[in-house]
Amino acid sequence: MVIPPLLKLKSEIDYKKHFISKYCRSPIKTFDDIKVYFKKYKFNHDFYESSKRNKIKDKFSTIRAERMDWIEYALTNKSATLYQGWSKKKNCYVNNRRVSVVIHDYVVVIELNKTMEKAKFITAYVADNSIAKIKSSPLWQRAKK
Repeated sequence: MVIPPLLKLKSEIDYKKHFISKYCRSPIKTFDDIKVYFKKYKFNHDFYESSKRNKIKDKFSTIRAERMDWIEYALTNKSATLYQGWSKKKNCYVNNRRVSVVIHDYVVVIELNKTMEKAKFITAYVADNSIAKIKSSPLWQRAKK
């Protein structure tokens, strides 16, 4: 698979339109047949960052937005390394959260339903500060039906 080029659009509005048309109209199917659904409202969470490191996402992130097409690449790439995601609520790793790592430190997180056939998109970002911790997580394995 060829890594998609960085997405260079004119404005935040153009990036949002691209996100909606590419991801929110129909699910993306992963390489292992999980349908991943995207919601329009996630745009503000996933393509903004905190300017003051106070967890309030108030600044559009060009770094995240330019890599928007990498989300599909990560989900459909058989070579992605898959890890279990962390649950803040349970304070442990959980198998219904899957973290796909591609292109060194780019991660895409999805949350699977009980049947492991559908998932919702949680987030995607360059994990430059947390990639070592992510790579020390347990590997993800699809639960048996």
